[in-house]
Amino acid sequence: SDAGKLLVVPMGGSHWLSMQHVVEKLSERGHEVVVLMSEVSWQMQMPQAYVVKTYPVSQTLEELDNTF
Repeated sequence: SDAGKLLVVPMGGSHWLSMQHVVEKLSERGHEVVVLMSEVSWQMQMPQAYVVKTYPVSQTLEELDNTF
């Protein structure tokens, strides 16, 4: 199939860990992938295969940890 554009808005925790591999493979197959992620995240890494755009949130990482 032809490659297309894909916008991914992952949830935190294991949801993203499950999706990350799929997103990387889609990017390797020619899809243009943009992942929209909050600035406060446990999984923030600088990927090679896709673009990450962040948006500001009022929550700190410590508050996120305490919530879970």
